[in-house]
Amino acid sequence: MEREWLFSLIPLVIGAVFLGFGVYGLRRARALRRTGVTAEGWIVRHDMRRDDEGATYHYPVAAWTARDGRECEYASRFGRGSIAGAYRVGASVVIRYDSENPRRFVIQGWDVTTVDLVFTIVGSLLTAGTSLALLVRLLTL
Repeated sequence: MEREWLFSLIPLVIGAVFLGFGVYGLRRARALRRTGVTAEGWIVRHDMRRDDEGATYHYPVAAWTARDGRECEYASRFGRGSIAGAYRVGASVVIRYDSENPRRFVIQGWDVTTVDLVFTIVGSLLTAGTSLALLVRLLTL
């Protein structure tokens, strides 16, 4: 058997990693929807980060008071290139958070599962496609 089939492991590994990240994000979002606690919060600032190509992304930092009285202030895990008026500094937002670990939170309307869904779909396609190609390759030897 030749070694060329080893190169097909590259998209299989990439697909598995994408699938893992996507499923993790979707499960996390589902758990927050199902068992998360809702709180009224506000945007206190925006953390800005630049990527390698110079694009700037804004990550809103939300602050809220948890049910147990803890003051929480964390940056969203999603950044965008621009800020809509509803998410400017001082804006009131609805937060859904994990009461055991408030770092796990979403800003309703800002944090969407689209990225997680895209990772899941791309990972599934790469994994299934590469697995099928490997199976055909092994059966036709």
